[in-house]
Amino acid sequence: MVQITPEATPNPAALKFSLDRQSTGGRPETFREGSTPEDSPLGAKIFALGDITNVFLTADFISVTKVDGVSWDDLAERVQAVIQEHYSD
Repeated sequence: MVQITPEATPNPAALKFSLDRQSTGGRPETFREGSTPEDSPLGAKIFALGDITNVFLTADFISVTKVDGVSWDDLAERVQAVIQEHYSD
């Protein structure tokens, strides 16, 4: 099971999810509107939750940016669940 630690960032619209492993195969990945799922399968899964504007994966963390006016209260748990499921496969 992957260990995931959500962390605040200087940008209140972004949350950093630190992992106990590499988040990508070695190169940074960005997923935003208009990207194809092949560009970043995990990014596509997170983006599909809705209310997400950008997913950035690099090294051992994933940065997720949400739309303004949406709370991280529920969204952070849903993002974390998608990450957990992705690395359980």
